[in-house]
Amino acid sequence: PHPQPDREAMFHRGSGLDLTSGKYTAPVAGYYTFTATLHIGEPPDTPAATLGKPGTALTLSSIPVCREQRRRRLRVLICVQSRCQHNSNLETVSQLESGGDLSTISVTGVLYLQAGQYASVFVDNTAGSPLTVQSGSDFSAILLGV
Repeated sequence: PHPQPDREAMFHRGSGLDLTSGKYTAPVAGYYTFTATLHIGEPPDTPAATLGKPGTALTLSSIPVCREQRRRRLRVLICVQSRCQHNSNLETVSQLESGGDLSTISVTGVLYLQAGQYASVFVDNTAGSPLTVQSGSDFSAILLGV
């Protein structure tokens, strides 16, 4: 259901990435380096583009960004098994740019996954306004070793 990249040569996809669910499932147990670079901005003024469903994993076309009414910050996490508070995860926090400009936030690091475990990206938006992940964002996983 999600659009594919225009040029297939831009990406090398192993068997672990599922574009429908936005999850990377480890084909073998080992240490993986994960990187997510997200370009986040205000959605176009169309109702269909306003996202905000909490707890949704990364898809390459866009990421729903959960909203809370607190400080203007973004927290991006790469979590194992969607359990950001129970398992090892990677996390970064960034102050949201004022004026609705595009913000770029990255998180990178190493996680150990058992064969069959998955990792996915989550965004915690405390800005109180709807935001979407824009095109040009990416998510990658590379097996470092077993």
